[in-house]
Amino acid sequence: MNTRFIRNIALAGVITVTAAACDHSLDITPKYDVVSEKVYQDFTNYKPILAKLYAGYAVTGQQGPAGRPDIGGIDEGFSNYLRQYWQAQELTTDEAVIGWNDGNLRDLHDMDWTPGNEFLRALYDRIFYQVSLTNEFIRETSDDKLSSRGITGANLEEAKVFKAEARFLRALSYWHALDLYGNVPFVTDQDKVGFFFPEQTTRQELFSFIEKELLEIEGQLLDARKNEYGRADKAAAWTLLTKLYLNAEVYTGTAKNAEAMTYAEKVINAGYQLEADYDDLFKADNNRSNEIIFAITFDGTRTTTWGGMTYLVHAPVGGSMKAADFGINGGWGGLRTTKSIVSLFGNTSGGPDNRANFHTAGQELEINDLFTFTDGYAIGKWKNVTSTGQAGSDPSGDHPDTDFPMFRLADVYLMYAEAALRSNGDKGKALDYVNRVRNRAYIDPADGSVTQGQLNLDFILNERARELHWEAHRRTDLIRFNKFTTDSHIWPWKGGVKEGRAVESFRTLFPLPTTDLTANPNLKQNTGY
Repeated sequence: MNTRFIRNIALAGVITVTAAACDHSLDITPKYDVVSEKVYQDFTNYKPILAKLYAGYAVTGQQGPAGRPDIGGIDEGFSNYLRQYWQAQELTTDEAVIGWNDGNLRDLHDMDWTPGNEFLRALYDRIFYQVSLTNEFIRETSDDKLSSRGITGANLEEAKVFKAEARFLRALSYWHALDLYGNVPFVTDQDKVGFFFPEQTTRQELFSFIEKELLEIEGQLLDARKNEYGRADKAAAWTLLTKLYLNAEVYTGTAKNAEAMTYAEKVINAGYQLEADYDDLFKADNNRSNEIIFAITFDGTRTTTWGGMTYLVHAPVGGSMKAADFGINGGWGGLRTTKSIVSLFGNTSGGPDNRANFHTAGQELEINDLFTFTDGYAIGKWKNVTSTGQAGSDPSGDHPDTDFPMFRLADVYLMYAEAALRSNGDKGKALDYVNRVRNRAYIDPADGSVTQGQLNLDFILNERARELHWEAHRRTDLIRFNKFTTDSHIWPWKGGVKEGRAVESFRTLFPLPTTDLTANPNLKQNTGY
């Protein structure tokens, strides 16, 4: 929970951009509650507007938890950026199933989604809403405009940092577009303001744009661990570059593992530390953690939403689980995991690995019915309870204080190790980093250590699931290891059958929504759809 920056998010609702929905040809003219030019004349407005850019990942509209939504065409709670990103990354894999039959939600785990899927469209719309917001802020903080408004001195320097952060957030959303949809419409602050049909970019071109943006802003962002919690700094940009380079072969056909190691090392040397207790990373006071590099911040009384962490804390609770143990007023009985993930921890009770936070009482390991909550083990990872056992700040028990750690150090350690194994990297250093992560997971750290002979790419993929399950990494990981659509890795209900099956290879990319294809004649659908 981050109260200082969240207060700015609340103020941002008064002066925010409400960009046109992305299921029409993109009108990037901002629509303000007050006139844009007047807003930007006053420098005290800049930080609240920046806060709105960050809030776009957490909240769904101008009111909260519902009312005056940013995008339409779907229930506002369903429209949440983090909720839909998490579902696209997790429900399509062995890490998560959901017991709800809303609309076409089941298609995600069945892996038979179509261009008409409303949940994939909501995520797409969220991504491009964020792009519109960030483009407008970047446009309004150009050198010429700042000069014309008489913004000088310390305010000018701060405005330049704000602009660099907005460029980071745009790169983050464009990375999501690159990873999820591939060949997408492309608009920047350099495009004219008004109604037009955006041109479609290629995956290679978008990769190059994101890389260039992050490299350019590296020197403009504040140093690692020097910004307010919840805001981007150099380490956030380095982590995103690491992810971009680690997946470069998927995106462009050319591996960039050396570059991935270079930027991972920058993060590793920046002073972050692994949290002593793994479970504390996912509790209501995780804003205190020195492991988290970049978080989507939530507060139970100030950033209320039916998506985001409200969803991630409530939806996995059901059956014999006690809602009070999670700091909430009740569970939604939806999310569980498959035996494919359970088996990675050695036995069905979790064994000595403290990350195996499965709830097994009253639950069956086998999933005979996707819509029966007690089929499949539940996971008690996310909690609205502090490390000292106190419930979150919302007295109703609806909305958690728990933040979502989008980037954290353990992930960077594992990315370095993977890049080293894929190239001529330092295998000894890779082993050290992996064992740092594993030793934290065991009461006796020595129980977690592995040898150089045990460390291979298959081990890394499994270790990423053990460490990072339910943190929105799994789909991207499985694709990078060529195990997402193929028969080399099968899990229950993959492909819509209980025993699992391979699916079409084109499903490594999601389709562009039918609504956008219909509206924009410049767009061509991804192969296979």
